[in-house]
Amino acid sequence: MKTFNVIGCGRVGQTLAALLHQHGQVQLQDLYSRSFTSAEQAAQFVGAGKPVAELAHMRTAEVWLLSVPDAQVGTAAQALAEAQGTKLAGAIVCHNSGFLSAAVLQPLQALGCHVASAHPVLNFASPHTGVRQFAGTPCGLEGDAPALAWLHRALSAIGGRCFDIASADKPLYHAAAVFSSNFTVVLQGIAQDAWRSAGVPPELIRPLTEALLTSTVDNVLAMGPAQALTGPAARGDTAVVQAQREVVQGWHAPAGEVYAILSDLAAALKRRA
Repeated sequence: MKTFNVIGCGRVGQTLAALLHQHGQVQLQDLYSRSFTSAEQAAQFVGAGKPVAELAHMRTAEVWLLSVPDAQVGTAAQALAEAQGTKLAGAIVCHNSGFLSAAVLQPLQALGCHVASAHPVLNFASPHTGVRQFAGTPCGLEGDAPALAWLHRALSAIGGRCFDIASADKPLYHAAAVFSSNFTVVLQGIAQDAWRSAGVPPELIRPLTEALLTSTVDNVLAMGPAQALTGPAARGDTAVVQAQREVVQGWHAPAGEVYAILSDLAAALKRRA
């Protein structure tokens, strides 16, 4: 069991720390966040770990997790390198960005660390849901061989389904996750706003969303996107598509543009099928 420190105590960091601790994969030591209160909350949620106010006060560990937003990964790596120095030699350091490769951890690699990225493909709405839903989650990994070997073992032990991704392919890989998850949520927001504007009773908006979203997901999983696709663009009803686009454009101009682009992509998808 390896000693384990966490930098960044948000939803992903708390989820992974809790699962790795619960499954006996790590000995959780120190938790650091820019907000000390966040570190305290993480320790309470996990049921282990010591909140620490300064990077320099963190104990030496065999594995470090940098679970911070993408824009902060490089800064966090540099700060850790400056705070801990040569004490980090031989340690495994990983981050959770789906977009960035392990190369962003170069300041730590220069000190002799084994670096990697580990991206669990899951909607981390909260640490509680993350822990509950993690089993079976695909985890994209890339980086140094020693770091990858440990990540494969540890993440598999907590229910992850690990696979390797090439460093150069990470931006496109992550964009696919954005399309699949984040943009689905955005489209649900547009749909619900449109239903409200069209006069649908408020108490029916959730049932409408649930019925369509659930059946759509079931059909995509069973048949694949092309066969599951329905609607005017898939049927080739170009007159309906054009008329509906104009209505949506008048209601919400950016949504009208999205409607037109997605209709074109829908028609192309159906043709390929």
